Amino acid sequence: MTLRFPVFVLTAGLFLGGVVQGNVALAQESNVAKVFRVTPVRPVAELMKEALAAEPPVQKEGLRVPDLVDLASLSPDFRFDVRYATTRNFLGTPVYSSSHAFLERPAAEALVRVLGALRAQGYGLLIYDAYRPWYVTKLFWDATPADKHHYVANPQPGSMHNRGCAVDLTLYDLRTGEPVSMPSGYDEMTERAWSDYPGGTPAERAAREVLKKAMMAEGFLLIPEEWWHFDYKDWALYPVQNVRFEEIGKSSG
Repeated sequence: MTLRFPVFVLTAGLFLGGVVQGNVALAQESNVAKVFRVTPVRPVAELMKEALAAEPPVQKEGLRVPDLVDLASLSPDFRFDVRYATTRNFLGTPVYSSSHAFLERPAAEALVRVLGALRAQGYGLLIYDAYRPWYVTKLFWDATPADKHHYVANPQPGSMHNRGCAVDLTLYDLRTGEPVSMPSGYDEMTERAWSDYPGGTPAERAAREVLKKAMMAEGFLLIPEEWWHFDYKDWALYPVQNVRFEEIGKSSG
């Protein structure tokens, strides 16, 4: 199941009902539905062609054989809003070929345990992103303005997402099915997204802490710049992958 939320149309130079911040546009709506946009440095289609033709970094020997698992197959309490398969992302165009979310098996099993702990508190997990092919990481880096590069991964070493050991997610209320408001929207490239940002409402900060504690209890590590992004502790044991979603069953099954 993929949750869909309404969103205003955004442009880099003009946005009716929103706020333009430098080279980004940010909707004035609830944090849950907010979609943050940047103006790509060059056309996305041109950068995608280059990224698909590029070679990922050479991997060291002795790494684990990938075993990516579709999170949707593990629990009905996972819900999905994989925005990179839609236009509702910071580049404003689909970059994924499907809305699946995969993780390496140990990380996926740990996330199921997180889900169990949160269920007792009345929450489920809404997944925004998990495994990401390397070519998409290169696309993000090349498309993002340099002053926002600390919010996207450098493709030269590859990212934890490329290793199937990173997940972007938030809480949703099991009673209503609605996402829980956090201090910022997903993929918002501002200080509001920082994991220790002191603003937002007390309820938003409390929800952020609930998510953080549940994830860290199962071996996930929080990064400073994004409250929604967690790396699984064993990420260094896995290679950077560049497998498209439709090929995962063939390559790692």
